[in-house]
Amino acid sequence: MDLTLFFSPVDELIYAQDYPANSFFKNIRAYIEKMPDYKDAQIAILGVAEERGTHTNQGTAQAPDEIRKKLYPLKKGTGSYNIIDLGNLNPGIDLEETYVRIREVCRMLLESNVLPIILGGSHDLDYGQYCGYEDMQKLISLLNVDAVLDLDDAKNAPASRQHIHKILLHEPNYLFSYTHLAHQTYLVDSFSTAVLEKLNFEAHRLGQMRTNLAEMEPAIRHADLFSFDVGAIKSSDAPGNAHAQPFGLTGEEACQICWYAGLNEKLSSAGFYEYNPHYDDAHKKTASVIATMIWYFIEGFYHRKNESNFKSNDFLKYVVSMPVEPETITFYKSKITDKWWMEVSVARLGARYARNSVVPCSYADYQTATKGELPERYINALAKMG
Repeated sequence: MDLTLFFSPVDELIYAQDYPANSFFKNIRAYIEKMPDYKDAQIAILGVAEERGTHTNQGTAQAPDEIRKKLYPLKKGTGSYNIIDLGNLNPGIDLEETYVRIREVCRMLLESNVLPIILGGSHDLDYGQYCGYEDMQKLISLLNVDAVLDLDDAKNAPASRQHIHKILLHEPNYLFSYTHLAHQTYLVDSFSTAVLEKLNFEAHRLGQMRTNLAEMEPAIRHADLFSFDVGAIKSSDAPGNAHAQPFGLTGEEACQICWYAGLNEKLSSAGFYEYNPHYDDAHKKTASVIATMIWYFIEGFYHRKNESNFKSNDFLKYVVSMPVEPETITFYKSKITDKWWMEVSVARLGARYARNSVVPCSYADYQTATKGELPERYINALAKMG
């Protein structure tokens, strides 16, 4: 597929600045006059100027370029960057066609082992991001950061309030796990959280996260797809959203989540949605926060340690005897990063779940097992497989 048919180049007003040699922009390849070759890249940035999925946050179509204005001047981080900016994806005739275009672009990038970073646009665009995995013949895990649970199924509800419901009902079903971070209880009805609980999915409210953000790292490390709604950040740090709340994640906490997500070697796509420049302050503070989040995500990506071979000498193996079934639980601890994983027996469940049989966990889960109790993460993983 000729990507130039679907993309518009980066705006000249953005790239024609006097950026220093050590800036982010000077160390990537952007679509200016010629579309960069994506097949040898590691990360591809793409904007999606689409806002028909929202009725109440009109203005998100201008988000990609405003984010670039803040991202490009940042200093280059660690590693040898192999990053391209494909420019902005041209919206389809209708919203469904835009989803199809996002799906096809993500599919092409994922098949070439290129990680897409999507600059939205309304949050429903992550449906196209999710559909990009459909032909990959594997179960995937989705991590969503949002102040609300977008599970509305009313006919007149905007797409940006229905997209998670749409993903859950999508056929064929290849969603193994859904984890929701930072919802605010007073914005969410109990029915929505009950639906996720019934499906053995996870929803961690804002206060629960804030108690121990590091304990959320294993949940982030389990994801294939990362979707972030800027409305999850409190309005004083990120006013650029029609639904910005006085309470929410701080900018620093949002960057920490992005750092964890970037470090996750399993994670293969990311999307940042619902930024509306019309509601931002004069200095475009929200765009600066999002640009910094993306910078930390990329920094995490270039700090990946390739921790996937649990039989290597880079891991310590702990086998814990249990008083109930299963008889034992095997834990692995990385000598390099001190991260923990535990193995969930899938012998009777077949190869379909083999990829998800070693579950990221924490030292606290290991301690729980040594007391003869099944860790909650183990129970949840087994329930999803069974």
